[in-house]
Amino acid sequence: MDAEESRMDDEVSRLAADEQRLIFDHFGNDDAWELGSLLVSLARERGAAVTVGIRRGGQRLFHCALPGTSADNDAWIDRKSRVVERYAESSYLVGARFRAKGRTFEDSSRLDPDRYAAHGGAFPVRVRGTGVVGVVAVSGLPQGDDHALVVEGLERFLG
Repeated sequence: MDAEESRMDDEVSRLAADEQRLIFDHFGNDDAWELGSLLVSLARERGAAVTVGIRRGGQRLFHCALPGTSADNDAWIDRKSRVVERYAESSYLVGARFRAKGRTFEDSSRLDPDRYAAHGGAFPVRVRGTGVVGVVAVSGLPQGDDHALVVEGLERFLG
């Protein structure tokens, strides 16, 4: 295994570990509001122009588009969220798994890239004993930064 393969395997392991530790005991509408508000607050502190979206099942529970964003960010949230809903993993982890195999999601998944994007920023809302019930997503920064913002928000929220 060369250094690049090792780095990619480490990234996949780190991303998967985040998903195993960032698990909710319950997740309701008020939780979505509080988590979404926290993410908006973190973004504002950094001057980050992002859109934040949280959904549970087919229902949008939280949506906020900060100044400097556009409808394109809404489309990115939808595309990244579909990846989470299909794979039950973060959009960044799904993309990293493809990259670790020397492939791209766009070429290898056989999914419509206009509907699915394995780019960082969408994370599963996983409830202990239940599984994935929703998605929290951010769009507006480079994909690694979108993902990191969601993870930081979840870490703070879950304490």
